[in-house]
Amino acid sequence: MKYITIKDIAKKLNTSVSTVSRAFNDKSDINAKTKEVVLKTAKEMGYRQNRMAKNLVQRRSFNIGIVVPEFVNSFFPEVIMGAQDVLFEKGYQVLITQSNECYTTELKNVQSLENSMVDGLLISLSSETANIDYYQDLVNSGFPIIFFNRTYKEIKASKVLFNDYKWAMFATEHLIRQGYRNIYHFQGIKTLTLSRERRRGFMDAHKKHKITVEPHQVITSGFFMEDGEIIAKKLIKNNTIPDAIFAANDQLAIGAMNVFKNNGYKVPEDIAFIGFSESKMGSIVEPPLSSVKQPTFEIGKQAAKLLLDQIEAGNNHSPQTVMLDGELHIRESSQKKI
Repeated sequence: MKYITIKDIAKKLNTSVSTVSRAFNDKSDINAKTKEVVLKTAKEMGYRQNRMAKNLVQRRSFNIGIVVPEFVNSFFPEVIMGAQDVLFEKGYQVLITQSNECYTTELKNVQSLENSMVDGLLISLSSETANIDYYQDLVNSGFPIIFFNRTYKEIKASKVLFNDYKWAMFATEHLIRQGYRNIYHFQGIKTLTLSRERRRGFMDAHKKHKITVEPHQVITSGFFMEDGEIIAKKLIKNNTIPDAIFAANDQLAIGAMNVFKNNGYKVPEDIAFIGFSESKMGSIVEPPLSSVKQPTFEIGKQAAKLLLDQIEAGNNHSPQTVMLDGELHIRESSQKKI
């Protein structure tokens, strides 16, 4: 099979290679009619643009890497959809990997994407990630990278975050206003910024209402349903049953709620629950779970826009933080029955 080149097109039209090239690259210094003729002739001849060669000239791969912790919940797929919406429009493709909440896997994914010469990276850290040196080195080297949702305050890079503190406070205040006083918080991985901010919101809601929080009321956990189940079983075994539980995400809340229900506790009469992140599962469990809704699609869009801005700015880039807001959806799991 003979591959058609721009030289072949130029020869057929009896024009220069540079004229054909300008037509393909939509340059302003080429006549509109000439451009139309070039593109029509190229199509008739079966010309296919060599994207790799073009990328080498532009020193870009037009690929973006995305690394997320898991696909169990709809949260990260929805974020990716938002990012793709922006990136596809600008001619970029995305390479998606997931770490399965494992730091080693996460690092291998990042290094693999680097070796694939992606133009930039969107990443949400795993629950195991404690060493951020590699990421700070990437940032310091000028590699375009945006952190979203899960990150560390110490990383000096651009981030797209949710106002976890504000909405954790609102969620806790809802429980307090329902009359619950002995409220426990399952805080997730405590080293992550979002976990710290949700815990801070929980604590400050109690301070605002002049309610003391004992150390045992804040429990460090993972983010999976199984983590919620393990904690609930320990609470039941020790006969330390709270009035209500505010969990760092829906999975924790649902796992604990199932255990309490299976052990004869009524929700919300005996114990109330409120989660975070508004998972689809939270709306179909019985009773439906109260939760904080995050703007997942918008998180992805904002992260992609920041990354494209950083790629264009090059060495003139300055780190930015975008903070997004959400909604508190109250359902039966946290409403006292009169």
